[in-house]
Amino acid sequence: MSGTDFMNSKRTALTRHLQRGFTLIELMVVLLIIGVLAALIVPNVLDRADDARVTAAKTDVTNLLQALKLYRLDNQRYPTAEQGLQALTAKPTTVPVPGNWKNYLDQLPKDPWGNPYVYLNPGIKGEIDVMSYGADGQAGGEGKNADIGTWQP
Repeated sequence: MSGTDFMNSKRTALTRHLQRGFTLIELMVVLLIIGVLAALIVPNVLDRADDARVTAAKTDVTNLLQALKLYRLDNQRYPTAEQGLQALTAKPTTVPVPGNWKNYLDQLPKDPWGNPYVYLNPGIKGEIDVMSYGADGQAGGEGKNADIGTWQP
């Protein structure tokens, strides 16, 4: 056997070994490992998304409350329930029409779940209330469905 034949024989054996691929058992073990990792990681990632939405809603409620306080400083009262939060972006035309109105917000935000924030005047838990009904969009609830409002820290 010449040197060239020996090299060709080795190359053919190596090529055959590389083309062999994975056995079914090896693939099943890899899929099992991926499944276990996903089972451990996915719940933590999903909880983080819910926590981030709650934090964003609390921030929005705080910002809306600050804009309402500025409105009150300029106009000696909060917007009525009928005027709503829209009074922060457009001058109300219903009585009492504010005499010293300014543009307090460029636009009204929606809560992180895509619903409008709720404004109550008079409020249930304070002089006024601004709130999000949470993920379910309905009053009450627990966890990610809990109401988020001005009464919370």
